[in-house]
Amino acid sequence: MERMASDLAALKTQFLEYIEIEKGRSVKTVENYDRYLSRFLAHTKLRKPSELSESAVREFRMWLNRQSGVSGSMKKKTQNYYMIALRAFLKFLRKMEIESLQPEKIELAKVSSRDLDLITADELNRLLKAPAGDSETALRDRAMFELLFSTGLRVSELCSLNVDLDLTRDEFSVRGKGDKVRVVFLSPSAKKAVAEYLKKRSDMGEALFAGYGKGTKEKGGRLTPRSVERIVKQYATKAGITRKVTPHVIRHSFATDLLEGGADLRSVQALLGHANIATTQVYTHVTDKHLREVHRAFHGKRRK
Repeated sequence: MERMASDLAALKTQFLEYIEIEKGRSVKTVENYDRYLSRFLAHTKLRKPSELSESAVREFRMWLNRQSGVSGSMKKKTQNYYMIALRAFLKFLRKMEIESLQPEKIELAKVSSRDLDLITADELNRLLKAPAGDSETALRDRAMFELLFSTGLRVSELCSLNVDLDLTRDEFSVRGKGDKVRVVFLSPSAKKAVAEYLKKRSDMGEALFAGYGKGTKEKGGRLTPRSVERIVKQYATKAGITRKVTPHVIRHSFATDLLEGGADLRSVQALLGHANIATTQVYTHVTDKHLREVHRAFHGKRRK
């Protein structure tokens, strides 16, 4: 490999190229890593890999923790995204035999289950019913919501779907993070909602979910993830839901619904497309109530 630059900013650029080309990370992931690392370098003003120390990271984490947000500070899980990007960058430096802080020195903050954005079953039902009427836009939005809850798709995966979706089948394949393909399943209500929307479609666009206003270049153009986020937010407000609702919250509802219904964690991991089951384990708190009931009903019955 060609001689590596010694400047952190230049090394960051080479790192981003490496994870996109050699590691096959998505463009969105590369953009996120770029943003996190750029903010770290801008705040710390570090120039050389040898200057990157535990104290510099600790000071940056303190600064992140004090950043104002909805709840008064940046969420722990959001802070962890910065540390995950920084740790990956340090692993890259070590791979290139460049002296710097050891990636193992960076530990992620513990995130409680309460940091998981969730809505109640009643709020979910109100959201799914919020797109009322038989207009093309209402039918599109109802189809999007039903499909999100039926499949647990990421918003980027939803936006990548095309009109050639086979509604005669109960499942279809989707290409997710890391270019990995998984199978997701269509509920009867999702199939019905998508069919009604397609029947109403007036354009000949390739995208399954087309835009008719802001967020698309022309009528029938593919909806962007940002557009879908805005649509979900609008309907959440219409449904009287005061907490923040995003397409990812519907994905959370998909996972918790399965676990509360008795699904095993490995199956939920496969349906969500998580590479590591540790990612899926954030949802296990939803089974606590059931486990308590089992314990109360069956524990210690044979004691005298």
